[in-house]
Amino acid sequence: MKSKMKRFKNSINSKIWFYLILFSFLILIFLWFFQILFLSSYYEWRKAKNMNQLVNKIIVNYNQMDSLDDFFQKLDEISFQNGICVELTIENNMVSYTNSFMNRECLKNGTSKEYKEDFIKSNKISKKYTMINPQFKNKTLMYGIKLDDSFYAFISTSLVPIDSTISILQSQFIYVTIIVLILSLIISYFISKKLSRPIEEITISAKELAKGNYNTDFSTKTDIIEIQELTNTLNTTKLELAKTDELRRDLMANVSHDLKTPLTMIKAYAEMVRDLTYKNKKKREANLNTIIDETDRLNALVNDILSLSVMESKMLVLNKERFNLTELIQTIIKRYEIFSQTLEYEFIITSPDTIMIEADKQKLEQVIYNLINNAINYTGDDKKIYINVRKEMDDTTVEITDTGKGILEEDINSIWDKYYKSQKNHQRNTVGTGLGLAIVKQILELHQFEYGVHSQKNKGTTFYFKIKNFK
Repeated sequence: MKSKMKRFKNSINSKIWFYLILFSFLILIFLWFFQILFLSSYYEWRKAKNMNQLVNKIIVNYNQMDSLDDFFQKLDEISFQNGICVELTIENNMVSYTNSFMNRECLKNGTSKEYKEDFIKSNKISKKYTMINPQFKNKTLMYGIKLDDSFYAFISTSLVPIDSTISILQSQFIYVTIIVLILSLIISYFISKKLSRPIEEITISAKELAKGNYNTDFSTKTDIIEIQELTNTLNTTKLELAKTDELRRDLMANVSHDLKTPLTMIKAYAEMVRDLTYKNKKKREANLNTIIDETDRLNALVNDILSLSVMESKMLVLNKERFNLTELIQTIIKRYEIFSQTLEYEFIITSPDTIMIEADKQKLEQVIYNLINNAINYTGDDKKIYINVRKEMDDTTVEITDTGKGILEEDINSIWDKYYKSQKNHQRNTVGTGLGLAIVKQILELHQFEYGVHSQKNKGTTFYFKIKNFK
């Protein structure tokens, strides 16, 4: 029970729910803070700002008036529209105009007498006073305005909002708060469910994938682009993992096969020499030569596996130099004279006498050697292998062609994988270890050379790569 509660508390569903409610709660606190605690302060600031504007407006209207009656009428409009009290006096403090003495915005004459006298003596254009109106017990703001040498205007307004309005707003805000909190709980619950459901589905699928189920589907019904991108990435990862796992199994099976075969033969011929042919020199030497050949094959396989591991780890450093590509190819072909003499293979070379290139000579030799080995394994009954080299404007193209059955179109992109076979039953090669094309791919990519393959059914296959010409 505790683990379930802990899981729920730490789930994405509960986290989203919690943060949405917290967000709503913080907004309500913010509103309470400013609407209730700072309403009076804001009201005073706003009133003071408005009064400054009205002072300037009254002065402008006085200077532009046609008669006192027009001015008095304008004062009535201003006081009514802005909820203020306006009083006009002459220098001896006699009232010549007022809009209302019963308005809570107004001060009794005796209350404001000392402030009025202070303003008249100050000889300023305008001055602000803050006081308590004893009649209504409200904080009041008063401005004195000097209209001319003996004519003064006093405008006043309450700095305390109407109590009934505040009470209504506060009680209304309590109901609003309760309703908003309830709505936040409900809405945030459904939002958290909507956001978390696809992630929960992805998590379930990911657990299935971790168990080795590569048929699991990461698709979810969501319009959230980040989750869609995540599902697409996971589906791609799933396919790559499935492919990698299949290649791993094939690799283990094929390497085991290629290691087991020479080891079995070495053991068998060694026992034959020990038990049967140790006295017959001719048979003994033949058996020992077989042991040596199988040991060389085993050694070549181990070296290819190590070379491929080094290249895939990106630890290999190229040692580039300039050399004649044609001479390198001719040197490699000489190693295959035994195939021409004993197995009737024919190597047909088309190349200029001199093609200078810049590359890692040892690694490029390995590329050509592996491609020729591949052609020997898969060429047709005529046993012809074509090596074509041509120099073009920007690069030099090397093509190695066999006359075999060709490669199926669906297999073209997979032939560079370790031990890939169009037929799953692994067969022993005439030459090579089955890792040749994977090594070719790694070396050419390290050189950043373009490479590829063209194949036609029953007409043969051409492997090619392009070496950038140096200037």
